[in-house]
Amino acid sequence: MWIPISVIVANIQVIQTVKLFGLVATLGNIVYATSFLVTDILSENYGKKEAKKAVWIGFFSLISMTLLMNLALQFLPFAGDEFASTAHEATSTIFSLMPRIAVASLAAYLLSQRHDVWAYHFWRNHFPKDRQIWLRNNLSTMVSQLIDSIVFVAIAFWGVYEWGILLEILLTTYFLKWIVAAADTPFVYWGKIIYKKNKFLME
Repeated sequence: MWIPISVIVANIQVIQTVKLFGLVATLGNIVYATSFLVTDILSENYGKKEAKKAVWIGFFSLISMTLLMNLALQFLPFAGDEFASTAHEATSTIFSLMPRIAVASLAAYLLSQRHDVWAYHFWRNHFPKDRQIWLRNNLSTMVSQLIDSIVFVAIAFWGVYEWGILLEILLTTYFLKWIVAAADTPFVYWGKIIYKKNKFLME
């Protein structure tokens, strides 16, 4: 459930650039980074197949949201309804299909999440013990989030901002995701504990 929620919310928030810690960044980074936590928990407890399924659910949820909201924008508000007109204008600002942002979001999401699932199982084969969960979690997530940041910023903002601002957005975007990746490790262990407990009760 959290994968489509985080992906949709992040792609609404990403249209706004803000200053965080004195640096330019896009909103949505923190909530989006939590989607990697979910795929790692699924990979750890239910395997690659279930994690991939969650990635595709998120991908099609993002496509569905984009198409449905742009379809809704084709309906003009009732004439004379000032509130509806204002709401339509605001909704249009947020959800109007911006090809570069849409392509950037979809490409970055799919490439980074597919890599995350693959990398988690790659590192799990090398570090299979439960006490090494932190290692495979961070090695897979931090590289995946770097891929996500590079792909999204390159497609969405290349030529829009000057090189200095572009680099700033990339670095701050990745830095925020890196912080979330480092902080989410206890939750992967927690997920493992809950999984083992439920499995024991079912047996």
